[in-house]
Amino acid sequence: MIQTGIWDAYWRPLYPPSGQPFHSVKPLLKPLKIMKTKTLFLVLVLSVSSLTFPKAQESLSVSVNADVVSTYIWRGLYQAGLSIQPALNVGYSGFQLTAWGSTDLKQFKEFDLTLAFQTGGLTLSITDYWWAGQGQRYFDQDLHFFEGTVAYHFGDNFPLSLAWSTMFSGEGDRDEQGEKMYSSYVEAAFDCTLGDVSLRPALGLVPWGKSLYHVQPSRPGDVQMTQVSLKATKSVQWSEALSTPVFAQVVISPYDDNVHFVLGISF
Repeated sequence: MIQTGIWDAYWRPLYPPSGQPFHSVKPLLKPLKIMKTKTLFLVLVLSVSSLTFPKAQESLSVSVNADVVSTYIWRGLYQAGLSIQPALNVGYSGFQLTAWGSTDLKQFKEFDLTLAFQTGGLTLSITDYWWAGQGQRYFDQDLHFFEGTVAYHFGDNFPLSLAWSTMFSGEGDRDEQGEKMYSSYVEAAFDCTLGDVSLRPALGLVPWGKSLYHVQPSRPGDVQMTQVSLKATKSVQWSEALSTPVFAQVVISPYDDNVHFVLGISF
């Protein structure tokens, strides 16, 4: 994701006060047409499946990993403090299903499911976000957000990554008049190394004004930079048998007028 932190059953008002994450208060919910959402999700999955791509290796893979982070920041916006973020990945023939979660072991709880298809540098994915928090109902469709993402990596010779993500379903992604906002986020990142440290500078922006990313009202035509970041990752050798990646990330949010410094360890 980064994904997000989040949470009662209402947003009052729709845009929270400046300085708060957009998930930290609940959206003003309306009944969701469950069948319509499921049908749209199924159509998108079938559309991806029917495309013709180079044949991927048909072997099943399963992996488990986790991060522990000092602060959970998603797309430039603060979500929670110290958090544990496990992930379970199942891959087969170019497809990957990922279950990802984040919790601060208090009230914050997020659980996301992502179905992705990758061929070459192109990745197409659909994510079901649930960030309602501890004590909320997971199977309440009104508490879910669905997002589609198109991403492309230009390869090792020019390791630039571009991604466009748009929310296409979810009652929280509506403005005060009840109109869909199709909240979108665009990010560019570049991978490089300096000695034994991997570096990843990134820029992220919201391409139009009305969006659930905004922590205060803005004009419909506004383009806002929500993230300017630099992440540095280094493998630390704890013993002869154990080494783990440790990372530090500086995140500046020009729109939110905020800055974050994140320390994390991956397992």
